[in-house]
Amino acid sequence: MVEPNLLHAPILEWYEDNARDLPWRAPDATPWGVLVSEIMLQQTPVVRVLPVWLHWMERWPEPASLAAEPPGEAVRHWGRLGYPRRALRLHACAKAITDEHGGEVPSDHATLLSLPGIGEYTAAAVASFAYGGRHAVLDTNVRRVFARAVRAEEYPPTATSAAERRLAESLLPELGAPRWGVAVMELGALVCTARSPRCADCPISGACAWRLAGKPPHAGPARKGQTYEGTDRQCRGRLLAVLRAAHGAVPKEALDVVWDDAAQRERALDGLVADGLAEVLDDGTYRLPHA
Repeated sequence: MVEPNLLHAPILEWYEDNARDLPWRAPDATPWGVLVSEIMLQQTPVVRVLPVWLHWMERWPEPASLAAEPPGEAVRHWGRLGYPRRALRLHACAKAITDEHGGEVPSDHATLLSLPGIGEYTAAAVASFAYGGRHAVLDTNVRRVFARAVRAEEYPPTATSAAERRLAESLLPELGAPRWGVAVMELGALVCTARSPRCADCPISGACAWRLAGKPPHAGPARKGQTYEGTDRQCRGRLLAVLRAAHGAVPKEALDVVWDDAAQRERALDGLVADGLAEVLDDGTYRLPHA
């Protein structure tokens, strides 16, 4: 086990000099702004999230303003971030915060977990980054840094394990846990990356168990990049783009022209309806969800 002090000071000092200037990290960032950023950043890079986050915070600066609009507006303004069900989860979350918590994002970890669509990671991130709570925040980047630096493993397990949580909790400093969490996250995003880690630029390369072990390759199955071209995901995205661009119901013919494979198109359209991302009206037209 690497001595925590060998990690804390170098990573925190590196973060001080290299942290990106992101609005959800600013001193005046609201808990709602932090929550929105955490949902948007799931499986999506910062460069794509930033303009959408800024637009959302201008349009919906607090949960009540989003809750007052139909869920379809959340889907419309989600743009091309991908995984648009996250927009529906944010809308449901905004309604719960408005109806059950007086419009204020809860600070308690357990209460955050009770909100729609909020899992362990997001609850810990909001409780820590928005309210200064002492929680282990384990996103993909943090898990990768700990896997390499402490466990001498190139990649963490596919799903977060109890052992990883215990390790992360054991590495939490007594003071400044939120800054520690975001510093490790930033190190994983910028230096200890998945495919091309820049070990020469890493502040803890001298203590990294994986580097000292000769960088043994991942022992599990080869990690494959996700394909997109020709997938149901791409088809759904094109159909949803038509619905987002329209401010009313769309005839079926306008959707049919965006994808040649009729069977795949119908499957994708049925999936959008089943997921609550689209509604089919009695006259056979489609629109974004209104209720």
